[in-house]
Amino acid sequence: MLQVNQIKENLEQYIAALAKRNFPSKDLFEEVINLDSKRRQTQTQLDEKLAESNTLSKEIGQLFKSGETNKANILKEKTTQLKAQTSALSETLSETQKALNELLYTIPNIPHNLVPTGTNEEDNEEVFSSGTIPELSKDALPHWELAQKYDIIDFELGVKLTGAGFPVYKEKGAKLQRALINYFLNKNTDAGYKEVQVPHLVNADSGFGTGQLPDKEGQMYHVGGDDLYLIPTAEVPITNMFRNSLLKASDLPLTYTGYTPSFRREAGSYGAHVRGLNRLHQFDKVEIVRIEKQEDSYAVLDQMVDHIKNILEELKLPYRILKLCGGDLGFTSALTYDFEIYSTAQKRWLEISSVSNFETFQSNRLKLRYKDTDGKKKLAHTLNGSSLALPRVLAGILENYQTDEGIQIPEVLVPYCGFDRID
Repeated sequence: MLQVNQIKENLEQYIAALAKRNFPSKDLFEEVINLDSKRRQTQTQLDEKLAESNTLSKEIGQLFKSGETNKANILKEKTTQLKAQTSALSETLSETQKALNELLYTIPNIPHNLVPTGTNEEDNEEVFSSGTIPELSKDALPHWELAQKYDIIDFELGVKLTGAGFPVYKEKGAKLQRALINYFLNKNTDAGYKEVQVPHLVNADSGFGTGQLPDKEGQMYHVGGDDLYLIPTAEVPITNMFRNSLLKASDLPLTYTGYTPSFRREAGSYGAHVRGLNRLHQFDKVEIVRIEKQEDSYAVLDQMVDHIKNILEELKLPYRILKLCGGDLGFTSALTYDFEIYSTAQKRWLEISSVSNFETFQSNRLKLRYKDTDGKKKLAHTLNGSSLALPRVLAGILENYQTDEGIQIPEVLVPYCGFDRID
């Protein structure tokens, strides 16, 4: 959530920056400023009435002590009027603050100046690529057919149990999933991230804290009876561990990694591009989360990108890195790099990770601050990245490592799997 004082200080700059997102903000910002002005005026009036009421209460006490009952009773009538006025002002203040917050919740984060201008994914900027796309035989299969051929993923059984988008992993397919999870976690902990296991459901406060709520696109699963939400990523519970926290500068950075299943309704997804593992409602993901001092966050973002590059280099998968344009940038992000691997059988790129800096957008919602060395309280910068999302990594391995004799297992995963081939 944007800070009102920052909006007022950087109004024209923010309007221009949000134009990169194709987001018209001028009228919204004017309304924000007007509501904030009303809130401040109401707060001032309320403070004055409360101060007057306190003064009168002391004066009434003195009058009763001195026996001037009539004067005291006259002033008591005035305090009754003041109570009605303060009650009305308190209600107005609450309504104004609520309206201001609800409006701020609709405004996305300000794009960093490195974010390219653009309207959709076609305008994203490729900044790096690595690996050689293998040449497969003319009989090469997409991963959903390989999964059926080797009986390692059962999509139809998932439909029977739950519905489309909930596959069942079997035998070596399940073991390969577990191997990837352990490999990713080990890579992250070796890099200094602390491993945590977190709940798979969160309350509404957590959803608001990291920006998944309000759920404008209806992508979260809601457990209505308990008012809980199935998490779309481990980022949500991990980052919310520090909601309403005041940290010391010496506490930072905080670095965490966690494995969780992720749940997304993927409302509106359809077509050939969502076949197989390309788009699921439940999938496994290992996440990295960092909480940083403001001046360190962009150097750290580059470090996170390098960390994920190293993992993909070890898996020997062809990949590229895209800097997302304004029109494709996530609501809460200031700058995002997407990692994509090439699906040789599908002849298309598949997104497998997003690494983002949210600056203070989440921490303002979370009330996550730190006391700097100069004693000033500052909002922390939050960052996160997929490290990695499993379904499309698995799809890339199945397709790019297929041979006439079966599917080779990437060398780095063999110790985790206990086998080197699926046949």
